[in-house]
Amino acid sequence: MSSSFERALVIIPTYNESENLPRLIPSVLSRDERLEILVVDDASPDGTGRLAEEISATEQRVHVLHRAGKLGLGTAYLDGFRWGLERGYDVLFEMDADFSHDPVHLPQFLDAIEKYDLVLGSRYLHGRVTVVNWPMGRLLLSWFANLYAGWVTGLPIADATGGFKCFRREVLAAIDLDRVESNGYAFQIEMSFRAWKKGFRLGEIPIMFVDRDQGESKMSKKIVREAVWRVWRLRFLAMFGRLEKKQAVARKTQ
Repeated sequence: MSSSFERALVIIPTYNESENLPRLIPSVLSRDERLEILVVDDASPDGTGRLAEEISATEQRVHVLHRAGKLGLGTAYLDGFRWGLERGYDVLFEMDADFSHDPVHLPQFLDAIEKYDLVLGSRYLHGRVTVVNWPMGRLLLSWFANLYAGWVTGLPIADATGGFKCFRREVLAAIDLDRVESNGYAFQIEMSFRAWKKGFRLGEIPIMFVDRDQGESKMSKKIVREAVWRVWRLRFLAMFGRLEKKQAVARKTQ
């Protein structure tokens, strides 16, 4: 099947990921010649941003966006989305820097995005759990968080909190990014919810999620608390027609 996409941007937020970046970048770029990378670095003390610049100097498919400090995952993706939209990329990915999102799945996303507008990498598709190295407590927290998010918002997806995702540019262009308020788990739910409410087609592919083997986890109780109450805000904003300033228009199926 011939592809309708010429340029794809993989957005990778970083904070102290100097151990992972030199291995991750070549692994991503090797998956498809259309793939480029934007490293969004939050002034990492370990020199991740400087390392990304060094790689970018010798690899034209790697780009770097520096931010003033540790400003959060959600805002990093939003800045990456704006950067990519301004430069005309056809599809834009969210991807973690710690190898919990395996680059081997990137071709599957590129195949699926031909059919859908937003493709999500799912850890819980068809009742199967494809998570490695998580303690049972964290796995149960994630599992029930997804059940909770689906119950509150109505999102018809198995993994609403996952962060391995691929958007058509039309989806991001249709969402008022300035009105996206969430950051951690809630950011992932909010972006999918806004796309769904606009009538875009959501699809899922199964991925194997492996907990990070280098560096430190960014998970915190604050991120969990935000997700718990933010989904209700999304639901009520949608109920009263205040999710967007303008009426949403669904994208027509090609």
